[in-house]
Amino acid sequence: MRWEALFNDLEMQWEAAEAADLAAEVADRTRREVARLRLVDRLRPCVGELLRFGTAGADRGREGGTLTGRLVALGSDWLLVEEQGGREVLVATAALLWVDGLTPTSAVPGREGALARRLDLRYALRGLCRDRAVLAVTLVDGSFLRGLAHRVGADFLELVDASGDGEPQWGRSAGAPSGRTARRVRTVALGAVAVVRSM
Repeated sequence: MRWEALFNDLEMQWEAAEAADLAAEVADRTRREVARLRLVDRLRPCVGELLRFGTAGADRGREGGTLTGRLVALGSDWLLVEEQGGREVLVATAALLWVDGLTPTSAVPGREGALARRLDLRYALRGLCRDRAVLAVTLVDGSFLRGLAHRVGADFLELVDASGDGEPQWGRSAGAPSGRTARRVRTVALGAVAVVRSM
């Protein structure tokens, strides 16, 4: 009888130790999996969901740089949000401070495909240039620019003055005919872009 109690006690200790080892391994694996997640992996399952975003540079006309809308699409470093009323807003992921309303689900890291990884902010902005869109751009420091989307380089966006108010012109454009000057062009570092709205 004494041997049986000893064996039962040893078996319970063994099972408790195995359960503790398993719990520690599960916790460790969970931490490793979460450590691999990127913000884009947290956002991908929420396409179509209504979310609230905090952005760098208090977006003028918006309290504290907050933006509320339905997440329409996202690329490797940008997201497209549809505000109430159907207006779409392009947000640089680097300018995001926080997101409210994400589901507990995350997408598997790196499973967005090669094409989606290449669709970066430059790609989205080049589409606006192609469409000759007039943009309202909020920068991360809170300043605000308005102009016609002109060109997108490796790390810059150029906006042409679209106001037509006779502001000073900055010399000849490479594409302007001889003797004609281009409208003022403002070159913006892509790293400074927070929020872009098409007017």
